Amino acid sequence: MIAYTLIRSKRRSLCLEIGPEGLIARAPLRMPKQEIDAFILSREQWITRHQNKIRKQLEAAETQGVLTAEEIRQLKNNARRVIAERVAFYAPKVGVDYGKITIRSQRTKWGSCSAAGNLSFHYLLMLAPPEVLDSVVVHELCHRKEMNHSPRFYAEVLRVFPEYKKHFRWLKENGTMLRRRAGEE
Repeated sequence: MIAYTLIRSKRRSLCLEIGPEGLIARAPLRMPKQEIDAFILSREQWITRHQNKIRKQLEAAETQGVLTAEEIRQLKNNARRVIAERVAFYAPKVGVDYGKITIRSQRTKWGSCSAAGNLSFHYLLMLAPPEVLDSVVVHELCHRKEMNHSPRFYAEVLRVFPEYKKHFRWLKENGTMLRRRAGEE
């Protein structure tokens, strides 16, 4: 049996999270432990595969080294310029306007869009391939039309950026490594 940390809360379903710290099972308050164990056992290959992937990402991040304070400062400065250019390029293609652009170190998000149209992006996107950065820019700009993740929203994203899913997947698979390099994970 794979070792895991169990967190119970007022939720309706069981969910598994695999991260650098290990496996976390989030379960409803009254779900029997045997049911949780059986679920984890049934997903053992999937869990092992993802744990190995995370281990490789962490090793890659260690090989590349943690970013220095000066490198982070330079990334943030470059991000302000480059991301502003990419937003200005894609906004007319999406057919929207936007407010202020901020560059941050967001713990869980790569980008966000407020109801007022202000956009925020993580500076570590500068370490990703340019197409990945563009996919996040388009995603956030499309929120100016649809403030949700509905099929209509994704249809708009794919209209403007047809290879969105491929680049989103890259970020999902490599994001932990990027955050680790910045000392965030």
